[in-house]
Amino acid sequence: MADTDEFDRYYNGLLYSVMRWDQLTAFWQKVDAGAGWYLYAVGQQAPQAPASADKVQQFMRELDELLRREHHEDYCAIVYADNLDTPSFIKIYDPNHLGSSCGSSATKSSILPGWLMSRMPPRELEMRGVVTGQRKRWWQSFLDNSA
Repeated sequence: MADTDEFDRYYNGLLYSVMRWDQLTAFWQKVDAGAGWYLYAVGQQAPQAPASADKVQQFMRELDELLRREHHEDYCAIVYADNLDTPSFIKIYDPNHLGSSCGSSATKSSILPGWLMSRMPPRELEMRGVVTGQRKRWWQSFLDNSA
């Protein structure tokens, strides 16, 4: 099993929010698609290899469309990164499963992101809720379609 210390440091570390939709547009342009990104839909099997640059670009394009269509707010605030200019780790929360993304002090738990983009291999995260059929179909369609 791969060493997950680096992944956990990023996953549990300080992340910055992309607050506005125009910032999200600019943010995607700063992501180096060819940098060796692991694309992970939480609740599905963790990827064993980085995605191709074309697949990363397709992922960002399709996920951007999904977020804008399903997050019915005039702000974004559901995409977080370790660095907003040169990211290495990105958490993206599912607009249909937000709860409190920062967690609850009463339950000591937090809502898991829907998707992760990581420059290091991710470890599988145990989903506490159910991954909907709609999300599973979206992910499978993404995996099956070429960029």
